[in-house]
Amino acid sequence: MSSRVGLRFFHNSRAAFRHATVAPRRPAFQGRRFQSTDAGAAAGDQQSTFQRLWNSPVGIKTVHFWAPVMKWALVIAGISDFQRPADKLSLTQNVALMATGAIWTRWCFIIKPRNLLLAAVNFFLACVGVVQVTRIFLYQRSLKDSSTEAAKDSAKAVAKPS
Repeated sequence: MSSRVGLRFFHNSRAAFRHATVAPRRPAFQGRRFQSTDAGAAAGDQQSTFQRLWNSPVGIKTVHFWAPVMKWALVIAGISDFQRPADKLSLTQNVALMATGAIWTRWCFIIKPRNLLLAAVNFFLACVGVVQVTRIFLYQRSLKDSSTEAAKDSAKAVAKPS
């Protein structure tokens, strides 16, 4: 008995989600209106900028808009780390930011609808990661260079008798 209730709920919710993402549902009592493609284009031209943004597949009421907006926090945090000394930065974290930024930038051009807002934030996330990883590698190289110079200086001091 309980499995039938769960199955019925599953089928009903699946159908509701399928139709909710494709097009808004109209109440059953409304008749269907038919329009030519010219009438639809004319109606699209009459919409205000806010209405076009609201009704866009990547508009304000979708996750395609809010995900990039929230992801800018990662970019801002990475930019604020430019002031931090390189010895305090995590190489693995910044490599991960760089890689995910690069991968998702490419992916944003493949998915439908193409999300340029998400592509932009991922591109800048990759750029911040590249800058930070470069800073870390330059710092590590400077440590190696200074340690080899110190070793050479100490070898010269030991070799020279006073």
